[in-house]
Order: sequence, then structure tokens, then C-alpha cells
Amino acid sequence: MRLLLPLAMLLAMPAAAQTPDLGKRTAPPEQSMSGIGGGSSDAEIARVEAAAAAFPLGSLQNPVRVGGPEGERAYVARLRCADGKAPRAGIPHPGGADAYGSVADLVPLDCGTAAPGRTEIAVDLYFEEHREDRAPGGFAIVPR
Repeated sequence: MRLLLPLAMLLAMPAAAQTPDLGKRTAPPEQSMSGIGGGSSDAEIARVEAAAAAFPLGSLQNPVRVGGPEGERAYVARLRCADGKAPRAGIPHPGGADAYGSVADLVPLDCGTAAPGRTEIAVDLYFEEHREDRAPGGFAIVPR
């Protein structure tokens, strides 16, 4: 019985009395909301692009930038192996975080006996406005 009385008293107390910091501001609104919904600045994007350019196109550090799955398919359809034929494309799968902070697709490509043989390229689907006209190493690209 002695244990039930303190438990009943605790349950009868208002939630605010049980949690003394409930409702108190821990940081100013400007600090709490900083960085939400602002997106990346043009300067930040330019910095990331410059850093990515130091790596081979099609790597996670410098993915091919396209607009969605349709852009990915259109880009891959324009690639050519050393023998001039289109590579056979496998099923894209997640490849991990890329230089732009997205999860890039890795697209398996197979040129058979022609260079570059079997490989994968990293593709970032979140660039609706970007149109890539360069090919990853070992491939050529058909102009649009």
C-alpha cells in the first residue's frame, strides 16, 4: 500500500510538473530553423563541382548527373563501347553517398570483349537541369 500512494500521486500530477523543462525554449528560433529548406547556395554547388572534377566521371566522387530514371536511361542509351556498339546495361542498384550528398545509382555496363569491358558507372538522379554530354573513361557518347 505504501508504494501505491506515491505512484498515484505521480500519476495525478500534470505533465508539466513531471517534466520541468517542457515548453521551455532551448535555442532561439533563428538558430533552430537555420539550414532548413534553404537548399545549397550557388557557391556551395560550384565548390562541390570543382572538387568532383578531380575524379573520373562516373565514379561516386564525380557521378554522372541526370534528371531522374528517364535521364539515366537516356544517358546510358547514348554511351558507346570502343567497338561503336551500345553497352548492355544491367539493373541499377544503390551505390552509396556521392559527392553531392545523394545516394547514387550504380549502373552495370557490359561491352563484352570491347573496351572498357564490364564496369559500373555512378549516376546521380537529382539534377533535373543538368545535361551531361561527356562520357566516362573508355566510352564514347552519341551527341544529342
